[in-house]
Amino acid sequence: MTTNLLDFDLEGLAAFCDRLGEKRFRATQLFRWMHQRGADDFDGMSDLAKSLREKLKTCAHVQALPVLTEQSSADGTVKWLFDVGDGNAVETVFIPEDDRGTLCVSSQAGCAVGCRFCSTGHQGFSRNLKTSEIVAQLWYAEHALRRRLGTSERVISNVVMMGMGEPLQNYSALVPALRTMLDDHGYGLSRRRVTVSTSGVVPMIDRLAQDCPVALAVSLHAPNDALRDNLVPLNRKYPIAELLEACNRYLAHAPRDFITFEYCMLADVNDQPEHAQQIIDLVRQYQRQGGVWGKFNLIPFNPFPASGLVRSAPQRVAAFAKLLSDAGIVTTVRKTRGDDIDAACGQLAGDVKDRTRVGERMAQQRVVVITPARAVPIASTN
Repeated sequence: MTTNLLDFDLEGLAAFCDRLGEKRFRATQLFRWMHQRGADDFDGMSDLAKSLREKLKTCAHVQALPVLTEQSSADGTVKWLFDVGDGNAVETVFIPEDDRGTLCVSSQAGCAVGCRFCSTGHQGFSRNLKTSEIVAQLWYAEHALRRRLGTSERVISNVVMMGMGEPLQNYSALVPALRTMLDDHGYGLSRRRVTVSTSGVVPMIDRLAQDCPVALAVSLHAPNDALRDNLVPLNRKYPIAELLEACNRYLAHAPRDFITFEYCMLADVNDQPEHAQQIIDLVRQYQRQGGVWGKFNLIPFNPFPASGLVRSAPQRVAAFAKLLSDAGIVTTVRKTRGDDIDAACGQLAGDVKDRTRVGERMAQQRVVVITPARAVPIASTN
């Protein structure tokens, strides 16, 4: 079997080239061809020695994930469904804004955490993605979008590890992928513009602070342990006090001076004034202890049938946000994007494992089937 070079960050690729008897600068050239130019054909890498190109063809390849479907939302959001084998698929979402382009990337096929409000969690856990499968989502999306827009400039300015899965439960594959995103010879993204979202795997938060500190988002969703135990089962292992202490430790290494706390608004579950007051009390407690706090991002719940939950009314969300803001807590309300193609927060992969329904979903949602993976640019629905 040959090696997929998307599995390597630059240091890993340099070690691979060393095993081939090649100098480090060859790894840098190869890395740039793959990530900056989107090349997957060694013959086209013109500044590599012909002997190296021939050698690579015998032992290596650059392989993206097969694209099963591609959808465009009325608001410009794009969602890809990638085949990762054995009946599993993962989803990746591009969200365009006036001042940035954000890619939401998956780290696992399914998720083992089982948060009540997340459709991926209801799907269950299949397996961790390899580094190449994480990086391939960015590799494909960046260069497909460039072709669509007819540009050689970078389209994706931000990456959020907020797709399917708990990134910190796939740590060994995550860190090389992050390093590839950050590397100036790769995608050159700022640490402030790469975000890992976690439901609270405390030991791995501490490891990430040492190994590859990027922006951190924490899925809090409840202001007390009893409620969070019910909504985010991982809380039973790492309760709120331990999680917040890990967040304060992380801030000493983080590229930003705050942590983002995500809070999914669930009608009559966690959206009452007393819940807002409990958040305020938590903030004040940590401020008194000298802790540096973060900001809260209130997320409208995106319903799916198996959850048994209901989205908070806009008025309730606004009132909740005002209570936090009036107490001096920086608070935003996330704008829902891509919900017409099930690409909004918490909606990913509600039924992708049922492969018998792919044809039915494509007919219902006007999905474009793409074969081979890089052949057809997406058509704008704007």
